[in-house]
Amino acid sequence: MIPAISGAVGPLGSSDWSVGPVGGLGADATTATSVAPTSGAEGNFGSALTNAINSFEQTQTSASTAAEQLATGQASDPTQAITAVEDASLETDLASQISSKLTGALTTVFNTQIS
Repeated sequence: MIPAISGAVGPLGSSDWSVGPVGGLGADATTATSVAPTSGAEGNFGSALTNAINSFEQTQTSASTAAEQLATGQASDPTQAITAVEDASLETDLASQISSKLTGALTTVFNTQIS
């Protein structure tokens, strides 16, 4: 038997669990440029996920620009370009691992039988 979840964590409303649009995904053209958290709270899951994805996108863009500059000979410091590409690679690996762990945990929750 699974024990009931106590209210010790605090009351959670539906807005605390909603993610909302991330970047241009899930939003119409008028709201795609400005992404706001779904509730007024700063520390909710949706804003943390949005910040992580935005950081990931910025790292990927930075690595792409640095690799392009390195390939065309415009990079003044090749070590910075290599570091940017490696940072993006490590961040991609981390995002992949987190995604795998979340998928596994979600599958476990969905397969849990309550009797």
